[in-house]
Amino acid sequence: MLFLEFIAGSISGAAGIAFGHPLDTVKVRLQAKSVYKGIFDCVAKTYSNEGLRGFFKGMSFPVLTTGLANSVVFGSYSNALNYISQSDYDLPSRCKQASSAQVFTAGCLSGIVQVLVCAPIDLVKVRLQGQTAAERYRGPIHCVAVILQEEGVRGLYRGGVALALRDVPCYGLYFLPYEVIRKALTETGEEPGTFAILMAGGVAGVVTWACATPMDVVKARLQMSGAGGRQYSGVLHCISVSLKEEGVRVFFKGLLLNSVRAFPVNAITFLAYESLLKILCAPGN
Repeated sequence: MLFLEFIAGSISGAAGIAFGHPLDTVKVRLQAKSVYKGIFDCVAKTYSNEGLRGFFKGMSFPVLTTGLANSVVFGSYSNALNYISQSDYDLPSRCKQASSAQVFTAGCLSGIVQVLVCAPIDLVKVRLQGQTAAERYRGPIHCVAVILQEEGVRGLYRGGVALALRDVPCYGLYFLPYEVIRKALTETGEEPGTFAILMAGGVAGVVTWACATPMDVVKARLQMSGAGGRQYSGVLHCISVSLKEEGVRVFFKGLLLNSVRAFPVNAITFLAYESLLKILCAPGN
């Protein structure tokens, strides 16, 4: 049954990415570049220079690969929670016997696995989204080829430390509020309804991104530094330079966009995940 968690996570992740990619592109550009005055300035300049196509740059790659990323996250989380709680549960009852500490720990473990598997995917996505007028990369395959040629395999993990500092604790925070809220909105002995899943997923996404945004800014800047952007020697150097040049506010660039995007994207992701898993786990499948 736990293998089905990977399948459901894969499909639900692609659905969420397709819905939220335009706002994610604006977020990446705000964080990685200092040429925009704010959200509306970034949207206006992107549309003026690139048209609607500019908001969907790099989308094909994450739609195809985020299925892998989400399958890793959800599958690792379910397997980790099953192991930690020492119980064999099905989806609706999975947290009846798991404590909050166990849910948080399982989420953190899923974050570790996600970073190891998906850091190159995230790097290529950010590089493609960060392209404006002068396009250095013709597509995801060309982007990978250029990175390997210029930096070797290590280049594919540029910003990996920042990604780990963002994702490991934040995936713990991602699943914890989801499970708590979903359970609170579900009558005892009943299956969670659509409203409970949507609200729990949406709030979980907002909470997670509120905590993740500062390190998300650092990650984006480190990832873009290998594509002709400002060069940083590491996480601490990026933090100190950004703080010195732009103040504390720099670490909250994209927070509003992250929050606005996080609620619907994660609500849809969790609803798709739960619904797909119920279908896949139905008797006879």
